[in-house]
Amino acid sequence: MHSGDVISFRDRTDGGRHLGTRLKNRKLHNPLVLAIPRGGVVTGFALARELNAELDVVLSRKLRAPFNPEYALGAVSENGEVTLNPQAEGASGVTHEYLEAETRHQLAEIARRKKLFRAVRPLAPIAGRSVIVTDDGIATGSTMIAALQAVRAQRPHQLIMAVPVAPPDRLKQMRHLCDEVVCVLAPEDFSAVGQFYDEFDTVEDEEVVRLLSEAIPVLPNDPSREVVIPLGAVTLRGTLQWAGQPRGVVLFAHGSGSSRHSPRNRFVARTLVEAGFATLLLDLLTETEGEDREKVFDIALLADRLAGAAEWIAEQPETAGLPVGYFGASTGSAAALMAAAAHPDRVSAVVSRGGRPDLAWDDLPSVRAATLLIVGGDDEPVLSWNRDALDQLGCRKELIVVPGATHLFEEPGTLEQVAELARDWFERHLTAGKN
Repeated sequence: MHSGDVISFRDRTDGGRHLGTRLKNRKLHNPLVLAIPRGGVVTGFALARELNAELDVVLSRKLRAPFNPEYALGAVSENGEVTLNPQAEGASGVTHEYLEAETRHQLAEIARRKKLFRAVRPLAPIAGRSVIVTDDGIATGSTMIAALQAVRAQRPHQLIMAVPVAPPDRLKQMRHLCDEVVCVLAPEDFSAVGQFYDEFDTVEDEEVVRLLSEAIPVLPNDPSREVVIPLGAVTLRGTLQWAGQPRGVVLFAHGSGSSRHSPRNRFVARTLVEAGFATLLLDLLTETEGEDREKVFDIALLADRLAGAAEWIAEQPETAGLPVGYFGASTGSAAALMAAAAHPDRVSAVVSRGGRPDLAWDDLPSVRAATLLIVGGDDEPVLSWNRDALDQLGCRKELIVVPGATHLFEEPGTLEQVAELARDWFERHLTAGKN
């Protein structure tokens, strides 16, 4: 079953774009693309871009036959649920002990990938959303079945399976597991997924991490826009995001080695937008400057740029007259505190995540904006630096330690705590009648 004159795909990205064309005009509720690593993430990245949807991974693994690792006996999902093919128990060499050992092996691999991928892409909520589960194709279908079952258990508003290519009999298997099946090619002469791609190279973990880092989570009906901020001889880039009539605006200053596309800051920004704030995620250095390590750690320069961006945001029609807050991460928090000290009339509140306030030590007594320091309980020596900084600050202040969290807040649930704490702080202190 070919759609149009498509008979093959250039690569996985091309496959994702074709899926996007078929889904683009659908009425989707807060869409989320869940891709099966690793090849499916390339397809999912392209699909998510076409739909302007959020991208995440769903972790399920094939259970391999003992004498033919390409043959799937079934699959196991991230929650440990095992799905077996009807013919699995009759396969050569397959015993109860073998299946248990293979399941443990694949769960260990899921745990490894979970630690790696969740470090850059926090777990996306599923309940109540239009969820599209995708891969670069389906052969036996076992991994996709496990993924669909795991997702269905989390109560999505709508569950769609979308793949570039699959054999017709496997598609029939999937129909009862989801609300809709979308497939570009369903050839009768199917032998392998790679048969229908001109390029089908192995996808490594590093590529998955890169794509997850670059994927941009968005809100439904989100009027965000990319902005260009002229500051003297340089031009900064940012992403301005809001929903409805915002009650304040929060500028984000990221840490060294990161950018305005930081998935952690975007996760926090989305929570703030949902709470009624506008957010501006910034690159405080140009692309060329970002390669200069001296400029990366020039806190005074970063603070000056942040203050300039705050002045610019006050002149934009969407945000004019709104109270301003800063959210800083790592070295970005030092820039936020320094900028707040230099221009107390521009900022009402500051939140620091895993920050380096010690890099703005001399400026801390001059900060007048209400300041919240959030630090992981297992993030030493940063925790000690923040405790010292708390004593140095002369404003309304609080230090909250998130138990079990390390510097990047990659442990399950810890980044969600950061987002909620930041939201609550700005709701309390980001008001016109500041200080």
